[in-house]
Amino acid sequence: MSLPQKEKAEYSYADYLTWPEDERWEIIDGIAYLRAAPSPRHQEILVALLVPFYYYLAGKPCKIYPAPFSVRLAGNAKEKDENIRKVVEPDITVVCDKTKLDDKGCHGAPDLIVEIVSPSSAKMDKLIKFDKYEKAGVKEYWLVEPDPKLVTVFTLQDDRKYGRPDIYTEEDTVKVSIFPDLVIDLKPVFDGV
Repeated sequence: MSLPQKEKAEYSYADYLTWPEDERWEIIDGIAYLRAAPSPRHQEILVALLVPFYYYLAGKPCKIYPAPFSVRLAGNAKEKDENIRKVVEPDITVVCDKTKLDDKGCHGAPDLIVEIVSPSSAKMDKLIKFDKYEKAGVKEYWLVEPDPKLVTVFTLQDDRKYGRPDIYTEEDTVKVSIFPDLVIDLKPVFDGV
């Protein structure tokens, strides 16, 4: 759903900061989108994925953040809020470069993003955000589909494009490419879903 654009043709992160905190908005190329509240199943998957990442990263320089967490996909590190036209709230965000973190969230490309796909977000997650994350330089992008219990992992290649994805089922384990010694078992992620 798009925010009614009565006064402006385009929105920026400066506008985003004025909107109600209890609403989940994203801005893609200046267009504002209201995000629906996640379902219980969505949240169960989120927690099941978050826990192994959290314990693995404890005491390490990389940090993990669940939604809502603002990611400004800025063109450069010094881009001002009023010029930023891409603001997303991924379900899970991993940031290893502390200089990208501030009191508002992440300014720049995170190292890993996980989006849990719902019927209302499928086009956004699979097409629009895929393109934005690839162009921004997100090293690893996971698409988690509760039905049919699949995880698709895209890894940024040397040519700065996502290569052919790796696809996993609920019976598989996923070796996280940016953390070679981290393996996520998907069975507990999808149990009860």
